[in-house]
Amino acid sequence: MSRSERSKVPAQSSSHALRPAGPPSTRLSTVLESTGARGSGPIPADTVVTGIEQRSNAVLPGDLFAALPGAQAHGARFARDAVERGAVAVFTDAAGAELAGDLGVPVLVRETPRAVLGELSATVYGNPSQRLRIIGITGTSGKTTTSYLVEAGLAAAGLSTALIGTIETRIGGRRVPSALTTPEAPQLHAMFALMVEQGVDAVVMEVSSHALALGRVDGVRFAVGGFTNLSQDHLDFHRDFEDYFAAKRRLFDPRSSVAARIPVVCVDDEWGARLAADLADPVTVSTTATPATWTVAGEVTADGGQQRFTAAGPGRSIDMSLRLPGRYNVANGLLAVAVCAAAGVEADIAAPALATVDVPGRMQRIERGQDFLAVVDYAHKPAAVESVVATLRAHLLTDSPESPGRLAVVVGAGGDRDAGKRALMGAAGARGADLLIITDDNPRSEDPAAIRAALRGGALEVPAEERGEVREIGDRAEAIAAAVAWARSGDAVLVAGKGHESGQEINGVKHPFDDRDVLAEALEALTGERGPSGAGTGDATRADGPNAGVSGVLR
Repeated sequence: MSRSERSKVPAQSSSHALRPAGPPSTRLSTVLESTGARGSGPIPADTVVTGIEQRSNAVLPGDLFAALPGAQAHGARFARDAVERGAVAVFTDAAGAELAGDLGVPVLVRETPRAVLGELSATVYGNPSQRLRIIGITGTSGKTTTSYLVEAGLAAAGLSTALIGTIETRIGGRRVPSALTTPEAPQLHAMFALMVEQGVDAVVMEVSSHALALGRVDGVRFAVGGFTNLSQDHLDFHRDFEDYFAAKRRLFDPRSSVAARIPVVCVDDEWGARLAADLADPVTVSTTATPATWTVAGEVTADGGQQRFTAAGPGRSIDMSLRLPGRYNVANGLLAVAVCAAAGVEADIAAPALATVDVPGRMQRIERGQDFLAVVDYAHKPAAVESVVATLRAHLLTDSPESPGRLAVVVGAGGDRDAGKRALMGAAGARGADLLIITDDNPRSEDPAAIRAALRGGALEVPAEERGEVREIGDRAEAIAAAVAWARSGDAVLVAGKGHESGQEINGVKHPFDDRDVLAEALEALTGERGPSGAGTGDATRADGPNAGVSGVLR
């Protein structure tokens, strides 16, 4: 299909806009050869594909439809719909071919088709990742923040950049909300092809353990891989911690098809140290006393809303400043500079750009004229809750050493996810807060009361003399309002868990809910002061970019 013909196809979902306008044409014979598939009948010599899609309702004319077996249903059940929408061929397994029946288009059959979906997607779109500088960031916490920092550093060197992650996908200034931290392979390679078409030089992307385990990044050629840390999360998906670590390790293991050419590893925790020890020549980063390629020289200081420190790298020392609070953000910043250097951007060019970066929903301060601190953060794992609480405690102590303010924490846990972390999150909140309010997060299909009970149980395991007051308020808006009503001058309120998210999922329905908006409304009710244009903080952020309509990070 020509560029002009393709441009006339109506865009029925945002995924269509993230394809190249002039995609390459790939012969079906090439698909057969690259996948080891067999045709269920004759393959016309002139049949070519111009895209690949595993969702029938997103198929465009000229696509190859990947009909994959799924947990609920086989994709072949939707093959006829895909063909009616313009799919010129179907790629599936033997069961799918039988289920689909006679479709009137070639059917390519391969055992375990998902195993080659990534490489096939790369082939269909002309292996675009080979023409881009792809930087992958993985780890439990810090992926989003580090990605934003790295992108700023690369852009400072004059590179045209793109960002793919939890909050958004951004290509040349165009923002698209992200449904997955890492998109599925067909959408990912389509985006890369679009980026090449639009002149992008470098792409910074978050790489989740799910993406690595499920092959979503197969076919991607990573120039640099960055590792932040590892702590408990996703044990609903991974068998155990070792399995979780093994998934992350794929981005660095030289035997892996997706191994980055240059690994950059933070060795501040045991998992980073273990990963680095397994690699032949990694670039290492440490904010502790552990010897590393990049370290922090001297003390970290905070003043004027900035954290300041000196990064010591190979043959150089660079003064750095970050708007983001917390020791863990020092690690993220140092890792970002090391990643930029590994990607070919001089650290002394990248470092100044990091000083300007704010990240939506990460230690985001909401101000409506109140005389206490109010912060929204994405912390939804035990270690993350502990780190954010410690950062706010340190801030309260610094602000008033003789009489530090009190801290209220509002937190819940997601349903249909790792249940083992719930009690740990409750304990982390209770141990660090003067008031812990346990509430609902995204209960999904689970009983919200049962989730709250698990958090409460963990909280009450903390000895009474070591914990603050513990309350349970299921309605998240009421919980936030209660924390605001409790706070007095000099205190701090932390709303944790959802960060930038704009919805709350309950029984399969996503209801509009943004912690930033709800917290702002509670503060407005207290102070009578409205935000910019009367708009909620979260809405302004989503509409106008990462820094619009927000009050900035913790000062």
